[in-house]
Amino acid sequence: MKVKKYTANSMHEAMKVIRSELGDDAVILNSKEIDTGGFLGFFTKKKMEVIAAIDPTLPRVQVQKTNDSQSRQTNVGSPVPPQKGGPTQAQLMKEINQLKELVQGLNHHNRSENKEYPEPFQQIDDQLRVQGVTETIRLSIMKHLLKQWYDESSSKRNQQEIKSELNSYLHALLGEVSMGGLSFHKKIINLVGPTGVGKTTTIAKLAAHSVLKKQKKVALITTDTYRIAAVEQLKTYAKILNIPLEVAYSIDDFKKAIEQFTHYDLILVDSAGRNFRNKLYVDELSKVIDFKQDADTYLVLSLTSKYEDMKKIIGQFNLIPLEQVILTKFDETSTYGAMLNIPIDLKKGIAYVTTGQNVPDDIVEASCQHLLDCVLEVDSGDE
Repeated sequence: MKVKKYTANSMHEAMKVIRSELGDDAVILNSKEIDTGGFLGFFTKKKMEVIAAIDPTLPRVQVQKTNDSQSRQTNVGSPVPPQKGGPTQAQLMKEINQLKELVQGLNHHNRSENKEYPEPFQQIDDQLRVQGVTETIRLSIMKHLLKQWYDESSSKRNQQEIKSELNSYLHALLGEVSMGGLSFHKKIINLVGPTGVGKTTTIAKLAAHSVLKKQKKVALITTDTYRIAAVEQLKTYAKILNIPLEVAYSIDDFKKAIEQFTHYDLILVDSAGRNFRNKLYVDELSKVIDFKQDADTYLVLSLTSKYEDMKKIIGQFNLIPLEQVILTKFDETSTYGAMLNIPIDLKKGIAYVTTGQNVPDDIVEASCQHLLDCVLEVDSGDE
């Protein structure tokens, strides 16, 4: 069997070429409209791609012309008798089955190659998908961009305009929640989060930032009595920064420590890391930390976690008002979709992003543009 692909300006033109090369017995396996030429997806031309096949071993069927000479029809009313020396009925059925398999394979191949959007919109959608941005957010973005594309005059239809519109639209979405670091409007700052997200290191960075750059009088409280190493680690940071640290084993210890630090500008509270997908552990926090105090609570999450897990953890804190989210371990992953998913999908702002283990350096105050640069892989150093 001979299979060949043709590209022509129209189906009529393709049929003429196929008939001249393969003859009247050729079979059309697949046809579709494609874009050809152009630059970066622009100025393309529409053409037809046709896949045809011919089996030179098959017997030719009789062709009967109609009275108006406008079409040809094959006589399929009776079986075609095998020609002398030609293929048997079993061989014919084998060829037919092979044809069916070929068509099914081609259809599957074409479906996998089909793009949902024209370029360069597809490039944007692919980038967001790779970064782990949710399908709901991607669809919203594509709907907005395509609407703007077809509403604008052709003179404004270029790649730079699309990127500019993308940036503006995402800025508007992110602008619905608060971004950025500590405002120092509240004296007490609670940090909560799962095990292993780097909560103790993060609280040390915030303490160093507040003492060294904001000249604030800072005190530390830790309720993480599950891990001796965590207490010792925080004691080391407190000693380096020359700030006090109290360990609270109960809610009474916590209240006493708060009262002791009344005259301080900022009290940073560390908590034990637990599996907060289990609501039981969220409830246990209230047994050690007094969330009724005039305080802000920040949830620390790792960017190496699955977004579905982050989403569930945030949902478990519905009884404890969360001010913002702090994202850690930026340097340990290459997908940053959660930076858009959390503020757009869950309406929780991002306060900081930590980028390494160094205290106090590896922490960045979040902003809309910083989050977009990370997800869209823009090198801010080139700006």
